[in-house]
Amino acid sequence: QVNFVVCQLFALLAAVWFRTYLHSSKTSPFIRHVVATLLGLYLALFCFGWYALHFVIQSGISYYIMIIIGVENMHKYCFVFALGYLTVCQITRVYIFDYGQYSADFSGPMMIITQKITSLAFEIHDGMFRKNEDLTPSQRCLAVRRMPSLLEYLSYNCNFMGILAGPLCSYKDYITFIEGRSYQLQQSEANGKEDTKYEQTDPSPNIAVAQKLLICGLSLLFHMTITKTLPVEYNIDDNFRATASWPVRFFYLYVSLMAARPKYYFAWTLADAINNAAGFGFRGYDKNGVTRWDLISNLRIQQIEFSTSFKMFLDNWNIQTALWLKRVCYERATFSPTIQTFILSAIWHGVYPGYYLTFLTGVLMTLAARAIRNNIRHYFVESPAIKLCYDIVTWMATQAAISYTVVPFVLLSVKPSFTFYSSCYFCLHIASILVLLVFPLKRTQKGSKKHESVQPVWSRTLEEESLLQKNSYSTTNNSFSQKQEITCRYPTLKQ
Repeated sequence: QVNFVVCQLFALLAAVWFRTYLHSSKTSPFIRHVVATLLGLYLALFCFGWYALHFVIQSGISYYIMIIIGVENMHKYCFVFALGYLTVCQITRVYIFDYGQYSADFSGPMMIITQKITSLAFEIHDGMFRKNEDLTPSQRCLAVRRMPSLLEYLSYNCNFMGILAGPLCSYKDYITFIEGRSYQLQQSEANGKEDTKYEQTDPSPNIAVAQKLLICGLSLLFHMTITKTLPVEYNIDDNFRATASWPVRFFYLYVSLMAARPKYYFAWTLADAINNAAGFGFRGYDKNGVTRWDLISNLRIQQIEFSTSFKMFLDNWNIQTALWLKRVCYERATFSPTIQTFILSAIWHGVYPGYYLTFLTGVLMTLAARAIRNNIRHYFVESPAIKLCYDIVTWMATQAAISYTVVPFVLLSVKPSFTFYSSCYFCLHIASILVLLVFPLKRTQKGSKKHESVQPVWSRTLEEESLLQKNSYSTTNNSFSQKQEITCRYPTLKQ
């Protein structure tokens, strides 16, 4: 953990140097690719030792598969190999070397590299094999029309900005950044009229980076002072379960899981700040001319802590992974897309049984929350006072459900997880099943809107937001900035 923090702080300084002295206006893309890759591999070697070779091996073999298999089927082979290689590494790390510990956890960066390998393979397949009219709007704009060189591929997978903690970004966004095209903006008027081109100097990320570093500092302080005093394991302490009342137990469940989140806030926000410091992550300007540096942000803390529905929580937690699951699995599944997506998410996270218990519980919670919202919410939105009471109640219920669901994710093993659930008499599992028996789930619309209506709850809002942002502020092609690319990405909006 110390190595990780030290390497990320070094990466932050390197990012400032990269943006200042290796700016795209001063340096060729080739040099930027080489430096980003070598710095990334150096950080990986420093942090994980020779385990870092797995990053090169996984990326190298995947690239070889892409070359020899061809664009028709390479996405399938790359997907199976990358996910299989990750799973083998996770099994050996967990069950052979160090169960339940995080020392030399090289599988963490491999999870991000696996996302990048599989995403790019599908994007190349879409761009070089499938017909344009067969692609969804998001697939069409992310499609890659030429095979990347080996250097571009390694730079995308192993660059110093994202090798340790990500987050995932699209290949086209990364190449646009390296080539210096991410600031050629299109500004949309607030009333949705025709776009106007204007010249703009490179915006400074300093304010955004400073704000995110402040969040990192507060999260780290909270983690080092409060998290240690509120361990999640205390929820299954025999004496606590025997003596504490139900309200006390549920309150401690909530605060202990809330206290477990700042380490993720720290890691993901720091990773976002590193990318921003290098000049990557600029989404555009809003209608007031304020810069937005949230292109690859992985979470929205305020919406997480004050979420009033299971859907709202999932929409704002691990955002890039949710989009990856949607793009490589849910949109492409030929049967039971929801089940396949949850299974893929569990496999990608690792081989601890607690992960699978959490995702199985999450299926029930998601369906039950959707049923309740669809059937009763409209009764409480007319009066502001009643709506406020409804929001308070749903906030409390959401926080309790989220905390209850993710306990196995933290405890990792089967026995402590079942100890916790049995001590609660599986109350929320039973409640979710009863809700599904009492409240009908609304059928999805058929016809042209069928594909849109069956999107998983954790990704629908994100995709809608990325489309609507075209009308409200300039974007760098989720962010490609050139007019023809934006027109390709959002054809229906241009019509």
